[in-house]
Amino acid sequence: MIEMLDDKYEYVYTEKHTAEDAFNRLIRVLSILREECDWDKVQTHESLRACMIEEAYEVCDTIDNGNMENLKEELGDVLLQVVFHSVIAEESSNFNIVDVINGVCTKMIRRHPHVFLQESVKGIDKAIEKWENVKWKEQCDISYGERLVAIPKALPALIRSYKIQAKAAEVGFDWDDVSGAFQKLKEEAEELEQVCDENDSEKISEELGDLLFSIVNVSRFLKVNPEQALNAASDKFVKRFVYMEEEAQRQGKMLEGMTLQEMDELWEVVKIKMQ
Repeated sequence: MIEMLDDKYEYVYTEKHTAEDAFNRLIRVLSILREECDWDKVQTHESLRACMIEEAYEVCDTIDNGNMENLKEELGDVLLQVVFHSVIAEESSNFNIVDVINGVCTKMIRRHPHVFLQESVKGIDKAIEKWENVKWKEQCDISYGERLVAIPKALPALIRSYKIQAKAAEVGFDWDDVSGAFQKLKEEAEELEQVCDENDSEKISEELGDLLFSIVNVSRFLKVNPEQALNAASDKFVKRFVYMEEEAQRQGKMLEGMTLQEMDELWEVVKIKMQ
C-alpha cells in the first residue's frame, strides 16, 4: 500500500496540495474508518453496492444541472466508493487501489494503440473503430451469447436493453432498417392490448416488457439514447404539471377538487403556453 505518516490523525486533518498526497490522505481516512467506525468496519462490497449506483447517478444529475461545485463534491463521493471497495478488497488480499489504478492505465494504453503505439488514425470515428477492434480482440474467445450475458444486470433497464440489442446487431441479428423496428413495435402493442383483456398479470408484464424492448429498438435505429429521451419526457411532464397547478391556483382552484376533464382542458392550455 502507499506509505503513510505515523501520526494518522495529523495526516488526515491537513489538506494536501498535490494529487499524490491528497490521494494518500483519502486512503488513510478510509483505513482509519475501517478500524474505528462501527458502521464503516462492517461494510462489504455487497452492502456498498447501492451506494455506488446512487453516487454515480448524483454525478450525472449535477452534470445535467451544470453545477460545478456540486460536481466536485459528487465526484469525490464516487472516488470515495472506489477507494472504499479497494480497501475492503485489500483486507482479503484480493487486490488494492494500486492494482486498480495500474489495471485501468494498462487497459487505456492497450485500447489506444493510435496514441501510445503511434499508429496512424485520423478522426474521432476512426479512433472509436480502433477502440472497438481492440475490445473485440480481447474478447475473441467469448461467444456472442456470452457477451450478451456479460452486460451488467445492474444497469438501468433501458440502457441494458440498448446494449443487448447493439451487441446482437454486431453479428447481423437486426432489422435492415427502422421500418422493421416500427412494425415490431406495432405488433407488440397489439399483443399487449390483447392480453390486457385476459386479466393475467404475468402475461401483461411479459408483453409490456416486449413493448418496451421494441421501443428501445426503434430508438437505437433513430440514434436516440432512450434513457435520455425518457428523462427529458419526464422533466417536460413535471414542468407542465407544476405550471398546470400554478395556473389552477391563479384561477382559485385546487387540482384535487377539479374533474379530469377540467384538468385535461387546463393541460392543453399549459402545453400551448409552454411551447
